[in-house]
Amino acid sequence: MNTTSDYLSGLNDKQKIAVLATEGPVLIIAGAGAGKTKTITHRILHLIKQGIHPHNILAITFTNKAGKEMRERVEHLLLADPVLKAQNHNAVPFVSTFHSLGVFMIKQWADRLGLPRHFGIFDKTDSKKALKKALESLNVEPKEHLDKVAGIISREKGLGVSYEQFVSRQSYDFTSDITGRAWKIYEDTLRKEKALDFDDLLLKSLELLEKHLDIRTYYQNLWQYVHVDEYQDTNKVQHKLIDILLDKNQNLCVVGDVDQSIYGWRGAEIKNMLSFEKKYPHAHVVLLEQNYRSTKMILKVANEVISKNKWRIPKNLFTENTEGEKVSVYEGFNEVDEAHFIAQRSKEIIESGIKPDEIAVLFRANFQSRILEEAFLAYGVPYQMLGTKFFERKEIKDMLSYIKSALNPESSLDLARIINVPPRGIGKVTLDKIEAGEEAGLPIKTQEKIRLFKEMLVRIKGFMLTHKVSESMRYIVDISGMQEAYAKGNDEDQERLENIMELVTLATGYDELLPEEGIEQLLTDAALVSDQDSLKKETTGVKLMTVHSSKGLEFDYVFISGMEEDLFPHRRFGEKKKEGEESEEERRLFYVAVTRARKKLYLTLAQMRTIFGSKQINTPSQFIADINEDFLDQEKKSMMGPARGGGGGRYFSIDF
Repeated sequence: MNTTSDYLSGLNDKQKIAVLATEGPVLIIAGAGAGKTKTITHRILHLIKQGIHPHNILAITFTNKAGKEMRERVEHLLLADPVLKAQNHNAVPFVSTFHSLGVFMIKQWADRLGLPRHFGIFDKTDSKKALKKALESLNVEPKEHLDKVAGIISREKGLGVSYEQFVSRQSYDFTSDITGRAWKIYEDTLRKEKALDFDDLLLKSLELLEKHLDIRTYYQNLWQYVHVDEYQDTNKVQHKLIDILLDKNQNLCVVGDVDQSIYGWRGAEIKNMLSFEKKYPHAHVVLLEQNYRSTKMILKVANEVISKNKWRIPKNLFTENTEGEKVSVYEGFNEVDEAHFIAQRSKEIIESGIKPDEIAVLFRANFQSRILEEAFLAYGVPYQMLGTKFFERKEIKDMLSYIKSALNPESSLDLARIINVPPRGIGKVTLDKIEAGEEAGLPIKTQEKIRLFKEMLVRIKGFMLTHKVSESMRYIVDISGMQEAYAKGNDEDQERLENIMELVTLATGYDELLPEEGIEQLLTDAALVSDQDSLKKETTGVKLMTVHSSKGLEFDYVFISGMEEDLFPHRRFGEKKKEGEESEEERRLFYVAVTRARKKLYLTLAQMRTIFGSKQINTPSQFIADINEDFLDQEKKSMMGPARGGGGGRYFSIDF
């Protein structure tokens, strides 16, 4: 084969090797910024040019954003290739997240699981709401136990453990007992609602493959070449899914970086990647170390910090980019001083001509965001807080509940949400009667209201199955009465109507699909939305986010705040100091944060920080001590605060 073909000319030597290694198991160890997406997409293009039909190729990613980017890049490569264009190749590979893949398979075989095609999907909010109700029915205080119970159930499901298996362990401690009893009620709720939660999407799709030979054979014959991105973050169920999808040819290409494995706390198993060569002795291993993102200085810091981990596959990132500036370290007097430094320096960077979108502030714990937001507001610096999800707004969830109720009349949660939105004189007592099956005992007028409401849902379903998705959205907001009610309301109602109109605009992106397929895809995307999906291109501002949320993103200027022992690396209140593999995950998390930066990196900390109402004296993070002093530049200390004499947003700075 001529390896100098046009479509390979933009790849470096190692990337070409990865692209051309098409048969059997392939492990691509791709360092941060090493062009892994480019490598995967060109590998897919190469397979298609070799005669593999696009429908026989599967590529799995971890986030909607990564999946969308990969899908678009594959489509662009196919359209840009003159040979494939001449062949009128309209087919594209199946590019999906693990959870979207689960939805796809479950919808195809829903009857095998006793589910309707339009089964419900509980997002995290729905799950928490159902679990809260379960705990309350057990006379257990949700505020104290909800997050813990939800976390245990999710983690156990990620390990492939069912409710029955969990309770059979005969663990009698209080937390396990409460979790088991709440889990039972929660599962009953899911069955009643004909719904699955986020973790079930993987568990149930695995169940289909394990229990039904015809389904397993069908997908093994369909997807003859399987690609998995971010392989280091796969959990036990995801790992099993991949294993069972593979046919006898073992055409599996996994891409990842052990040094960026940061989800052990939610079940990711780093050993899946570390043991790949042991599992597949004849695997082709390719190491991508050339970084196209960061300066030499940033990579020196990243390499030095991560080299102290033992659970890794050795590699050393290098780049042909410029040397770049040293890493700046700022030690503030307290968290207010630290936040003001970040906001002030961000303002200076923006005033120098840099777009606000090219600046990110990363933090280890969510509580750090409040003081940072206050500082950015005070300095008048535009910012966007990652995690404020569009699909979690009340009016948007109402609209989606109208769709789900119309498609799945058995969803009592969705029915309860919208039966009185806008107000129809149907209150909680009436809802309780409906849920208890005592609708016939209600007053005639109330029964008439319910009948009219249910007839409306039938009309909505009929409309949705015959019209474009955006047209259906307009129909729902009109026929439900929300448009009229919000148009006559206050400023908050007007804002809700504007958000609904934004949903209509978003829905136009599904209009090219068949009506039912488009509606289903919209519901799936809404249920599986991630933090990164809240980043809107049209929103300008410095990006504020947790380090976990920054995975896969990159910015010219990056501030990593809270660089203090017990904050980063993080240790929860009362928790023992992390050791071994657990402590290495914190170092990997710092490595991820460092490698988000293209041009300039700032590390900031506070000598004193108020946590849980108490002031704490801090020592600098061990991660700073691990960096060669020659790579660091100490920023001048300053005391910042409101300017005397008032004037909101004005601050003074005193060097000392």
